[in-house]
Amino acid sequence: MIRPRSKSPVARPRRGPSGEIGTGMALMVVAMALLPVGDTLAKLLTGVLPPMEVVAWRFVFQLAALSLLALLLRHRLRGPIFSPLLALSGLCAVVTMSGLVAAFAVMPIATAIAVFFVEPLILVLLAAPLLGERIGPRRYAAVAVGFLGALVVIRPGLDGFTPAALLPLASATGYAVNAVILRHAARSRSALTIQTGATFYATLISLGLLALLTATGLVAPLSASAPGWVWGMLPLVGMLSAATFLMIAEAFRRAEAGLLAPFQYLEIVGAVGLGFAVFGDLPDAMTALGTAIILGSGAYVVHRERAAGQGAAAQTAPQG
Repeated sequence: MIRPRSKSPVARPRRGPSGEIGTGMALMVVAMALLPVGDTLAKLLTGVLPPMEVVAWRFVFQLAALSLLALLLRHRLRGPIFSPLLALSGLCAVVTMSGLVAAFAVMPIATAIAVFFVEPLILVLLAAPLLGERIGPRRYAAVAVGFLGALVVIRPGLDGFTPAALLPLASATGYAVNAVILRHAARSRSALTIQTGATFYATLISLGLLALLTATGLVAPLSASAPGWVWGMLPLVGMLSAATFLMIAEAFRRAEAGLLAPFQYLEIVGAVGLGFAVFGDLPDAMTALGTAIILGSGAYVVHRERAAGQGAAAQTAPQG
């Protein structure tokens, strides 16, 4: 993935009838329910495989699913699949997925996802220099508060701190950069083209990294001796990934980003629920407090962006 967590649109949403909008919202709800399932399966796989191998196989099977879909839906392909822009997107996807899967291996899913949710705040910081967007002081203040919440979760300098807590932060940064790339790519490509092309490059990069780590002795792949259930779960993770990201892209095609953004926070609910049901993990008080701060500041940023978008639309609307 491409793991569209801020779920930044890869295609300009169109204003359609209420049925279209309702379908978009339903797709986003289903996607947010599936994301924690994929994360839970990835965490289970890290119990028997190195994180980098989990990432590589996840991209392999995700690419297989997307390639089959692209073959069946050739009419939905628009724009070049192979390009430096999508190669850069694939690299960002590898950074995003590697950071998250490595974090899942050593911490509760809900904790990793909580830190990852600073991604919309990082995107705000990138919007001015990379997208030329004007950011007001209130949104910058919300970003500062959100990063304070991340520090509460990460706890640098305290007994509960572990350097692994920085992994989802690096992952969030990779995804925020990817969101900017996707906004540019969507000007000349369809969602299916973008997902297929970026996943192709992500697969090559992740397999190359796995080979390099293996050659240097830093990673010892265990595929050959892995339990049989692993080979059933790996394709499932890849197909879940492909389906989830395509649903997100389709949701943004049907409905405005401002309408869909609040549904993103359903992911943290699923992460907490599955983390407890499968691994017996529950966030402690500090993690819950930090998560609430991050989500609150993110919700405020979404509100301000929506308000700014409505203001710009009103200024450009024809005057009667």
